[in-house]
Amino acid sequence: MVASTWPCYLALSEGEWQARIQESRALLRAPCRVCPRYCNVDRTDRESKKIGFCRVKDMTLVSSCGPHLGEEDPLRGTRGSGTIFLASCNLSCVFCQNWEISQARLGHEVTDQELATMMLDLQQRGCHNINFVSPSIYVPQIIRAAYYAARKGLRLPFVYNTGGYDSPESLRLLDGIIDIYMPDAKYSDDAAARRYSLVKDYWEVNRAALKEMQRQVGVLQIDERGLATRGVLVRHLVLPEGLAGTREVARFLARELSPDTYINVMAQYRPENKAAEYPPLARPVRAEEVAEALEIAHQEGLHRFDQRHPSVPRFIWLPR
Repeated sequence: MVASTWPCYLALSEGEWQARIQESRALLRAPCRVCPRYCNVDRTDRESKKIGFCRVKDMTLVSSCGPHLGEEDPLRGTRGSGTIFLASCNLSCVFCQNWEISQARLGHEVTDQELATMMLDLQQRGCHNINFVSPSIYVPQIIRAAYYAARKGLRLPFVYNTGGYDSPESLRLLDGIIDIYMPDAKYSDDAAARRYSLVKDYWEVNRAALKEMQRQVGVLQIDERGLATRGVLVRHLVLPEGLAGTREVARFLARELSPDTYINVMAQYRPENKAAEYPPLARPVRAEEVAEALEIAHQEGLHRFDQRHPSVPRFIWLPR
């Protein structure tokens, strides 16, 4: 599946960019519609003490940025994914391995122009793409910064690396800007999502978001270098005792998106943050649980798996 390496945002006219910037700015006003929590706050009002779930106004908090060689194979390539870790999150996972960034919000405030400069620096350093981690609450800022960066010579595809809890309003405005969507599909059970991530409607919102991402960019396309150029790449973290609902997730992906959906069935769960207080999350995932999850995904019709599963190598690539 080979595609052009030119990012889609280069086709946007000046008028289209300005319309996206204005419409996305309006999403920040009360009730905020940047993410599906729809908090009754005006994030453009910096004088107000009223804050939403994310606790962030209209600024961007960046924790770090740089080439990342730990991402999925089609993203990291040989020179790394140009990763920008954004602080704060619209989920509150008790097992979050980056809780200092997502929940303690360790980061520094940057302007849209400074964010654009980070993108250009990552391009200069040879990265294959610009990878926004936890972008769901920052869509207006990302659109503005992307505009500035494109006007100054950015030519790399954008990766929208999300927990999978994204509003239709934000996703609509990203159509034609984002080339690669990398959403989580964390749970297929809202009770589990409520208990472990403090969100009441995750599966419904997640399915709608995945469908919209698929509509925009289709299945993952990979060029002759093995690099993703466009499409959807889904992450599914295997949790102890089957809490992630792998069968329902895999069935949805295969039937409602495509059996060609590229998926990373992740085996790295370990108890972090507050997980020790939530049995059965208090233990690492077992190898046999990961093997079972991969077999389930295969049974449900998926066949494009990320290539790094050393503990269960027979499931790395499963032909149709």
